[in-house]
Amino acid sequence: MSRNVVGILGGMGPEATILLQQRLLATVKARDDADHLPLLIDMNPQVPSRIAHLIDGTGVDPSPVLAEMARRLQAAGATALAMPCNTAHHYAPQIEASVTIPLLNMVDLAVARAAEITSHGARMGILASPAVQRAGVFDPALFHAGLTAVWPDNIDRMLDAIRDIKASGPTSAAHHILSDAATELVRKGADLLFVGCSEFSLLAPSLTAPVPVLDTIDVLATAIHAHTLEKSS
Repeated sequence: MSRNVVGILGGMGPEATILLQQRLLATVKARDDADHLPLLIDMNPQVPSRIAHLIDGTGVDPSPVLAEMARRLQAAGATALAMPCNTAHHYAPQIEASVTIPLLNMVDLAVARAAEITSHGARMGILASPAVQRAGVFDPALFHAGLTAVWPDNIDRMLDAIRDIKASGPTSAAHHILSDAATELVRKGADLLFVGCSEFSLLAPSLTAPVPVLDTIDVLATAIHAHTLEKSS
């Protein structure tokens, strides 16, 4: 019996893509290699910078590159797509328009999961890039779910942490910034902390807070698992 296979638009950044693979491995109880789930991965760190395009206003639009990656993955046999980069979901409509297979939209899936574990009107403390805030990446899904976003006051400091992680991995300085932001968001009344940057997902396991912490990468790994085990048409 053939099995569904998800194609990953990766490289944004490379460590976050590897982290998604690790989180997906953790969803499987395996006794042998064959028990694990197949993936197709286009690891492309040369995707034009989302930060440069959305914040700096100096970079080229990455959507044509993302669309071409999606087409390559579909041609290679992918039955669905996934992308472990929250900011890049700003370009989800262009990706979806370029293929005939679904995109497992990490943003929509994570907001839907947040709605399941909180109440209507709950406040989501967002730990993410300023590009996510300024582009309104989460806004439509949060609005439809009846949830409200709460952001750190100094959102640019979050970008400092992201750049630090991209350059040096999950550093103590980046962890300090993330922890400070989490404390601030809880103080502002967040009912749940939303890890909405895959660089921050590298630090999420060590993040402590008096409210639940939901990592978008974990939600995506669960969705990939479910799609792979669905009966293929």
